[in-house]
Amino acid sequence: MTVRHESARPLDVALTLGQLGHGPFDPAVRRTPDGVLWRTSLLATGPVTQRIVQAGPRSAVVDLWGEGAREAADGVAALLGEDDDAAGFTYPAVLRDAALRAAGMRMPRTGRVLESLVPAIFEQRVQSVTAHRAWRWLLTRYGSPAPGPAPDGMRVVPTPQQWAAIPSWDWHRAGIDAGRARTAVACARLAGRLEEAALLAGPAARARLEAVRGVGVWTSAEVAQRAFGDADAVSVGDFNLPGAVGWTLAGERTDDAGMLALLAPYAPHRHRVVRLITTRGHASAPRRGPRTRLVDHRRY
Repeated sequence: MTVRHESARPLDVALTLGQLGHGPFDPAVRRTPDGVLWRTSLLATGPVTQRIVQAGPRSAVVDLWGEGAREAADGVAALLGEDDDAAGFTYPAVLRDAALRAAGMRMPRTGRVLESLVPAIFEQRVQSVTAHRAWRWLLTRYGSPAPGPAPDGMRVVPTPQQWAAIPSWDWHRAGIDAGRARTAVACARLAGRLEEAALLAGPAARARLEAVRGVGVWTSAEVAQRAFGDADAVSVGDFNLPGAVGWTLAGERTDDAGMLALLAPYAPHRHRVVRLITTRGHASAPRRGPRTRLVDHRRY
């Protein structure tokens, strides 16, 4: 099945979908040397592989394979950020160049909660490289092969039942500590209720996620940015983000409270500002002191 998406506004597929991957070797998201973006997903009707190609400055062609292809085809416009409304957004003057380069960047909306929630749980309180390694290991072991002519090694995320049935020793082998494993399993067992959050308004949707023990404001924001297309969700509690925002907008390091104060004038587009800051290597606060030691939970 093939869907051609035409938009009245500039569309940059790579920038729009760039935040959906979890590390350079994510088995569910792959960008090939020819510029094609491959993505898998697990929908209510089954798995799907999507091959997404930039076809013009305002268009994309999406090929789909798998039992979930027709359902995914109905969601192509939302995935490519067609529902993202940037009306009234004025970017900070310091980000003028970044905004011009990212004119076609949208906020994607996958509508799939668990496949954003589980990797966000993995990324809690640890360095990204260890979380990405765990995500890759578990998808390779428990995910299903991607339907269609997907690149070698691509996988579809496990079903909620499969997530919930992963034995403790494999969480350990993946490098996920017992606390994060319990949270992931709890979310998998509540997957039906959590997936319904994609149909709720922003605050209610995030409140439903945060009702699960172990899911806080940082984790719910990470899900909202991807599954709900929330252009205002700020990842409060992130280790590096306040420094990057403070350094870019004020020329100094700051904490979460300072970050929120700097972003407040740009609501309801605070995440849009953050994406401009973090996209294409925009300036970040200079790092001082020793690097944080990587913690390998498999040793314990």
